[in-house]
Formats: sequence, structure tokens, C-alpha cells
Amino acid sequence: MGRIVAIANQKGGVGKTTTAVNLAASLAIAEQRVLLVDLDPQGNATSGLGHAHRRVERGTYHLLCGDATLPEIALDTDLARLSVAPSSPDLAAAAFELVDEETRFTRLRTALAPYRGEWDYILIDCPPSLGVLTINALAAADAVLVPLQCEYYALEGLSDLTGTIQRIRNGLNASLELDGVLLTMWDPRSNLAREVAEEVRKHFHVYETTIPRNVRLAEAPSHGKPVILYDATSRGSHGYLNLAREILDAAEAA
Repeated sequence: MGRIVAIANQKGGVGKTTTAVNLAASLAIAEQRVLLVDLDPQGNATSGLGHAHRRVERGTYHLLCGDATLPEIALDTDLARLSVAPSSPDLAAAAFELVDEETRFTRLRTALAPYRGEWDYILIDCPPSLGVLTINALAAADAVLVPLQCEYYALEGLSDLTGTIQRIRNGLNASLELDGVLLTMWDPRSNLAREVAEEVRKHFHVYETTIPRNVRLAEAPSHGKPVILYDATSRGSHGYLNLAREILDAAEAA
């Protein structure tokens, strides 16, 4: 049965979608069957895998509203083992349309449940907020991966997110785990980065892999490709391949 991992951080600009796209691609390169669920109305994960999100006719909005099933919306990508459940502009309205529904926080879990066995990993790219869409992701997930840029404001956001995760555990999803914190835009020369990293490690599991600042990582989305297909030799590509291997090794050891 596929492991569902929500990639979440309510702070924007920390490499959340970059991580979702490139970790999904790296797991697929490692011969895992992967589905990336784009739950962000901005649709950057969708376009980062080669599909213009404004042209999507049926996507995660329709999935949450019960108007389509997962096989009906999933799209192929340039990697044979990677599919994407795309976002569309309609997704921004989902929070308002579901607000009075008793099942508004568990729609995604219900939609994914019949199809978990078709993938080894289902990654969910969450929006940069702690609203209905992110709560749907956390209610559906087995674990949370938190991309974190090493700055002091990020520590405050991490505290808010862990509080939300605990509330989800107490209600909607008792088995939800905080899998780990991924340090992104990492610059080991920065004293601030090292200090923040040290503080985070005191309280959370932090992946050994760090993701460096890398021009190729920034360029790849404009070409509709994960960085492994844009420049496989780049430091960004190596970073996400190492992260995928770290995750797979941990799963084997568990």
C-alpha cells in the first residue's frame, strides 16, 4: 500500500513545491511508482511537471468535490513511473464550497483510499497556509515532510505547523507522523543557517540531506521539468536524489 506524505509549510518561499516535484521525480528514477497530488491552487507542481494548470479540465478540485475519481484526473509525465493529480484554478474555490460540509476535512482521504495500492508513494504538495486544503492533506497522510529555509521566521512557522499536526492527531488522523524537516536553500557558509539548523535539530528529526541554493533548480520549472530531466549533473539534482535514497533506506530499515 502506498505511503502518503504531505509536503507542508504554511510559510511560502521555502522550496515546498520544488521539493514535491523533485522528490517525486527522484523516487520515480529510483523505480518507485509515484503520484504527486497538487493541492495548491497556484498549480506550480502541475506546471513543473509539464502541464499548464490553467488548461486542466479536471483536477484536484473535482476530486475533492466528488465530481471525478483519481484515475479520471491523473496525468502522465515525462517519467514513466510518475503521475500527477493536477491542480486547476477552480481549486481556490474549494475551501468556500466545502465550508458547510461535515466531511470537508476528509474528502482527500476518502478519494485516495481506493487507489493507494497503485503507487508506492503519494506525495501531496500543500498550499502555503493551514486552511481546509492543508488539513485535507494532513488528514489523508501517513507522514509530513517539512521543507525549511534556515531563518528565524521559519522557526516560528514550524512551531505553528507542529501545533496543527498535533491537533490533527487528536482528531482526524491519530497515526500522522512528522517524518522530518528538510533544510532547503542551504548555505553552510552562513552563520545564521548553521545556528537555525542546530536549533531545529534539538527538537525535530532533520534529514541528513540538505538542498543547496542552485540556479538549475530555479530554472527547471520554467521548462516544465524536474531538475533531474533539466540538468541531471546539477547540485540540486544530486540533492534530491540523495533525499530519495535517504527516505528509501529509512523505509527499508523500518
